[in-house]
Amino acid sequence: MNEIYVTGHRNPDTDSIVAAMAYANLHNALGNREYTAVRIGSVNDETLNMLNRFGFEAPRYIKNMRTQVCDLDFDHPPELHMSVTLDLAWQSMREGKITTIPILKENGTLYGVLSSGDVASYDLQTVYENHVDQIPIFNLISVLEGYLVNEFSETSNSISGQVQIAIPKSFSDGAVLSKDSIIICGDQPELIKAALEAHVCCLIICQSEIPPELVDIAGHTCIISTPMDARQAARLIYQAVPVMRLCQTQDIICFHLSDYIDDVKETLLDSRYRCYPVLDENEKVVGTLSRYHLLRPRRKRVVLVDHNEASQSVPGLEQVEILEIIDHHRLADIQTKQPISVRNEPVGSTNTIITAMYQEHGVMPSPSMAGLMAAAILSDTVMFKSPTCTKRDKAMAERLSRIANISLKELGRELFSVSGADEKTSDELFMTDYKQFHIAEKDIGVSQITCIDSGRLLERSPEFMETMNTLRSKFGYDIIILMITDVLLEGSHLLYSGSDDIIQQAFNVQPKDCHVFLPKVMSRKKQIIPMLTALWG
Repeated sequence: MNEIYVTGHRNPDTDSIVAAMAYANLHNALGNREYTAVRIGSVNDETLNMLNRFGFEAPRYIKNMRTQVCDLDFDHPPELHMSVTLDLAWQSMREGKITTIPILKENGTLYGVLSSGDVASYDLQTVYENHVDQIPIFNLISVLEGYLVNEFSETSNSISGQVQIAIPKSFSDGAVLSKDSIIICGDQPELIKAALEAHVCCLIICQSEIPPELVDIAGHTCIISTPMDARQAARLIYQAVPVMRLCQTQDIICFHLSDYIDDVKETLLDSRYRCYPVLDENEKVVGTLSRYHLLRPRRKRVVLVDHNEASQSVPGLEQVEILEIIDHHRLADIQTKQPISVRNEPVGSTNTIITAMYQEHGVMPSPSMAGLMAAAILSDTVMFKSPTCTKRDKAMAERLSRIANISLKELGRELFSVSGADEKTSDELFMTDYKQFHIAEKDIGVSQITCIDSGRLLERSPEFMETMNTLRSKFGYDIIILMITDVLLEGSHLLYSGSDDIIQQAFNVQPKDCHVFLPKVMSRKKQIIPMLTALWG
């Protein structure tokens, strides 16, 4: 099953995290089990507190959405152990019409790679050689499709020696019988007796049976009976060699499921091989990859919630297939290769839209999910005090609170507690809800911290200024702003790194020491970004 990832923006707030979870949950309830909520940033304390309160775990973290080896339809050749015969390996390659096959250790990890070239090279060598070395008896019986006549005797586990065909009978007189001989014969009792008396290493009897009285004098000679003729037996003896002796084990190029296609392509350009083993996170072989697999990769499928701006979205967005966007922000710059469903509504929270979608599909969220969604609406509307808040936000939050059997007022106070802020660095607090914007060739960054006691945070203004100055210097932003939004004061303190003129002209105020308080300003989306956009045209 190919997953469909539902994700919010980078540096996700509560609305972003919960929107992804709620929308994936809705589709799962409708039977679309492939939808999975993920996140592309760290979970802040506010969100973590709400997740714990309602009994949820944070969505899985994904670093980026670049196409990986796991997204490819790579081949799945037979899994062959290092001890199998060359005959079996060649049959598998021929039946599967493959030229390369991975050879595995007992634990499933990679031992080596066997190619059709390795098989051909070995076959050519056997044309000029009649000696075999350390062929396991088990392998020999397997390729000859025979049985061990003297299986209860103390024969060796492997054979080595000169292969000789003593058929026709006229050849028998010239056969060299010694302990280093492997004799292939037919219904030739006199030769069989002579070979056993000479204690040959192995006696292969083709399409015949050995007289019972001769078995008793076999000693340590390995006697194998096969239904094959002498010509077949002579060829197949060489095919009984374990593949571990022939396969390549050095300088093998492998790829992992987590490897990115961009990196794989670079490696393939510098390599001459046709096929490469694919390993999982435990180093076990799961398939093979060839160049043609890269021609049509399966792109990751993604639903974007609570954003529609590339700079705020997942890294590698250009390589994904966007299926849907659900948002309540301004339309930005994301482009798609085909028409998609976009639901963008002027409300205070993405979860308000998703709650409406639950209603439209006749699905009631569980009490715990309803409580979490209500918390997300309260968070994004700042307890209904944000200018982005609408009657729909209030109505949906109240409906969710009744399902969850909770008080919105009490939930709001718990939501905006700044407990734990003292233990965090200024960098950590600043990046909790930080977004980047590109407006009229200007690059700006805006962070927002919402609380019910701004005094403690303002005491750390020098720390925040140092963070912003460093960030602005490093990335060349025109201005960086920190909104400290106080729910009780119903306004925001603005700390900024940049020109005083920008703040003065955009908000018609007289800032002092890179600080100004803006009463009734509680929304970054509706009261900060629009003013800067208007300033720069």
